[in-house]
Amino acid sequence: MKTRAPNPVQTGIATAALGHRMATTADWRLLWKFAYNFGWKGMRSVQRFKARLKDGKHFPPFLHISITNSCNLRCQGCWVDVDKPQHLISFEDLDRLIRNAKSHGNSFFGILGGEPFLHPDLFRVLEAHPDCYFQIFTNGHTITDKTAKRLRRVGNATPLISVEGTDIVSDVRRGREGVLNRTLAGIENAVRNRLITGVATSVCQSNFDDLVREEWIDRLIAMGVHYVWFHTYRAVGPDANPELALRREQVRTLRRFVMDVRNRKPIAVVDAYYDDKGEALCPAATGVSHHISPFGDVEPCPIVQFATESIHDNDGDLYKTLTESKLLADFRKTAASATRGCVVLERPDLLKDVVERHGARDTTLRRGAMAELEAMESRPSQDDPGFEVPEENFIYRFAKKNWFFGFGAYT
Repeated sequence: MKTRAPNPVQTGIATAALGHRMATTADWRLLWKFAYNFGWKGMRSVQRFKARLKDGKHFPPFLHISITNSCNLRCQGCWVDVDKPQHLISFEDLDRLIRNAKSHGNSFFGILGGEPFLHPDLFRVLEAHPDCYFQIFTNGHTITDKTAKRLRRVGNATPLISVEGTDIVSDVRRGREGVLNRTLAGIENAVRNRLITGVATSVCQSNFDDLVREEWIDRLIAMGVHYVWFHTYRAVGPDANPELALRREQVRTLRRFVMDVRNRKPIAVVDAYYDDKGEALCPAATGVSHHISPFGDVEPCPIVQFATESIHDNDGDLYKTLTESKLLADFRKTAASATRGCVVLERPDLLKDVVERHGARDTTLRRGAMAELEAMESRPSQDDPGFEVPEENFIYRFAKKNWFFGFGAYT
């Protein structure tokens, strides 16, 4: 598709309409929590991160934590051992981890699984840290009306609910029957209870034509969804299904589609993989985000299932563990020198070299991560020199220029 030429007036109208939708459909207390804990404190966290970089210290301003490996679905391309015995990060470890990160300015945490709502202490964590903001990556099946009401009471979390296609596609992609209807029910419960609600899609061959289209965006808006996140399918894990991976032209089409939606539609569109100039970036390569596994392993990102450190090292001093990690430092250097995109997709051979140099352990229960890495073929990611699409919406451009960019990783 071709991106329509941006119309500043139209973009301004769409932005105002989004503000009106947020103000009239989300709880104002939740909006305040989002604006302060995520917005204002998140910006301060990035400023502290930039100051640390001058001293050569890499402690990410945003952490993603997979709190359990359990899930009720069996998705294609999932790298988590959802079919293995359940393992949970304990409340005590989560609490200590978050408190440690807060002491260095962090306030935002992405909560992943498995399915995070299967963790019995999830709400206890949210309630213990009202000064933080949490984005919960979920399939939505456990967001009942009761759960949504409780999320509204705590006020410091947004559900990001994954939708992977039509009824039939969803069932195939997610390994169960009736998936989409249960997911849509979760979205409805979240919206009805005035939560700030997002929808995420791992865009692949089987859902590209159905979801990368204006009609789907219009449907999300009509449902009351406030933001959407499209990310490209990553052919990793024990059931990688590489035939679902996007072709280069599809990645370009998706990027142009995201720009068009931002210019014209009253819905926020999240992406974490491009800077204000439209150049690709990798959050792990820049050091802006790293990952904690369900077992407490400190990993570069969720799809890199190798580690040399744990949250239990250094008496639980996460700052010391991350800033002194030779594995993380080598990963950042190697990834940034090879590509602005995803080194896992483009150069799995280089990731293997990093793992072997540091004797990193396989953090999976299946103990198959190295064999899976060796079997991977190079595939396109978001790095596409010569075909960059700069940010056109002034709000996104300003935010990315000041608080989310390469941080010198690619110089």
